[in-house]
Amino acid sequence: MHDSRVVANRFLELARNKGDSLTPMQLLKLVYIAHGWMLGLYGRPLIRDKVEAWQYGPVIPKLYNHVRNFRSQPVVGPISAPNESLAPHEGSIVKQVYDIYGSMTGPALSRLTHASRTPWDLTFMPDEYGIEISNDIIEDHYRRLAEKTGSTPD
Repeated sequence: MHDSRVVANRFLELARNKGDSLTPMQLLKLVYIAHGWMLGLYGRPLIRDKVEAWQYGPVIPKLYNHVRNFRSQPVVGPISAPNESLAPHEGSIVKQVYDIYGSMTGPALSRLTHASRTPWDLTFMPDEYGIEISNDIIEDHYRRLAEKTGSTPD
């Protein structure tokens, strides 16, 4: 398991290598999606930071606090993070998530991650703050997505 900022920096690097950039919303959602696919395919979390159900979808508060000052502007990275390396299969998940979802806008990723029957939808309660989305719920959702799409670990 990694600090979410380590995974975020990998996404920023992938975007930079393609001449792209990522807003805080995109970055938060991409890290969450990669975490979900890691749980769904391998049964192990990618990040050790908690994920909460906020109004506009799942949010990783620790990462949010490091990128929120960018508002809707691209995140200039790398962001301050521990010196950790992703294992090859973890890096592969991150790259695949970037290749599939990286071109989506922040609002589009938000709609995707807080649609009906998603972990966010099963957890979010209006007027309640700081509700954690359990890894068990995230894993179940992404495992079902993997089965539906025929996805398998590399």
